Amino acid sequence: MVQISSLIVFNKLLVHELTIEPKRVKATYTVVKKDGSEVSNQLIYSYNSPYFDVKNGMDVNLASMMVAQVALNYGLFCEEIVFDGLYDHADQRFLKDMMENTSREILVLKFYGKNEFLKPPYNAIELETLSEYTAAKITFTNSHFQGLQVPRSELYPKENDYVILSSGGKDSLLSYGLIKEIGVPHPVFINESGRHWFTVVNAYDHYEEIEPNTVKPWCNSDRIFNWMVKQMPFIKENFQQIRADIYPIRLWTVAVFLFGTLPVALKRGAGNILIGNEYDTTVKGNHHGISHYHGLYDQSKYFDNALTRYYQKKGWNIKQYSILRSLSELLILKILVKRYPDLQQYQVSCHAAHSENGKMLPCGVCEKCRRIIGMLMALDEDPKRCGYTGDQIKKGLLALENRGVKQLGSDAAHLYFLLVSKGLIEATEHTRKLAKKHEEIVSLRFDRERSDITDIPVHIRIPLLTILKEYSEGSVMLHDRKWHTFTLDKSYLERPYFLIKK
Repeated sequence: MVQISSLIVFNKLLVHELTIEPKRVKATYTVVKKDGSEVSNQLIYSYNSPYFDVKNGMDVNLASMMVAQVALNYGLFCEEIVFDGLYDHADQRFLKDMMENTSREILVLKFYGKNEFLKPPYNAIELETLSEYTAAKITFTNSHFQGLQVPRSELYPKENDYVILSSGGKDSLLSYGLIKEIGVPHPVFINESGRHWFTVVNAYDHYEEIEPNTVKPWCNSDRIFNWMVKQMPFIKENFQQIRADIYPIRLWTVAVFLFGTLPVALKRGAGNILIGNEYDTTVKGNHHGISHYHGLYDQSKYFDNALTRYYQKKGWNIKQYSILRSLSELLILKILVKRYPDLQQYQVSCHAAHSENGKMLPCGVCEKCRRIIGMLMALDEDPKRCGYTGDQIKKGLLALENRGVKQLGSDAAHLYFLLVSKGLIEATEHTRKLAKKHEEIVSLRFDRERSDITDIPVHIRIPLLTILKEYSEGSVMLHDRKWHTFTLDKSYLERPYFLIKK
């Protein structure tokens, strides 16, 4: 076995040479290796409209924070990381805290967990409990903007305007459909270089026709991530040919896109940023004394709450949350397909999507596809609506009979209960073992840890839950590890927003 310190393979990572143009922000990522050699690449965000003024301290500060996010994945591997830009105390505290959290997550999930991308002996890192897992000394400098200061803002954004971090997935589509009914949506699609955009094309093309507030920034973060992996001596050289459900190293990814939405939110005065995450993305774990979030921190309510506090410290007063936290994956798809079938037809929940006759279509064979096929059939809906063929549907159901799905145990059990009880898959020894009714999966779930009503601002609770209740089979509260039915009465809905309880 080798020690954690063996992962420190770079002398320095610099995020520097920040360039700000009205429609574009870019910075150089330079890696200084142990032999003194250097390699560099550029991280870029670009927009179709002007959002930045290089003479405005707030814009320069925001740009500095945007280009810093990718670097938070590399605290384990560098002796020093230098952020050259305009940062105030709140920024520095945020970056240090999030880097430490990400370092811990990457160690546990990528090195102590199964990772087919690792070369020996790095797949056998010695278990160590440290007070801090970030190896890098974090340095903040300001080489180009000495004449500027970060202004102390006190903004009063519009309560009923919502920036939605958007994609072609069911969570994003449902978030948009709900907000279109009860507020003013601003869908932001981050056009990441690479195949990830394939899942977005259908929804984005539709939004371009129906939603004037739609925005599509471009970002090349995917190229920077892959370039950084190529510099790492512990990753197999053929990593791009290895098929896996995980990335080789990175875990801090949502924030890279999230910070790309902030110029839109701030310029348009939107008071809310929505990320479409369901109940089961907020989890805690412990690996031999090392706490972690199962690699899902940036999809959890803890992430949303941390960002909301950060926005408050900046004086922006934006709130970040998910309006889907009380929902299971099955209930999200049910509401989407039953209430917004015109949106659900653009769903692409497959990372191996391909283009055919000008439309992106799912592969139909991956785990995610068979899960979507199974859920739609269990909901008495036709998967053909969102691009699956009859043959893919048959094979997807057959695969569900013989293989499992990547869901929480109760979610998978209830899905199999529906599939077996409706005769959609054979009642074999395997499927009967998996199938079990869990009424909470089709209920609105609330608990203090994962789905607390106080994470949602008071002004949206009643219109939102009025819609969600139409499609759920009741409301349940977790108490003593058991689900108990309860009534969403006025006293519960009017509980103070969580920031007040600081």
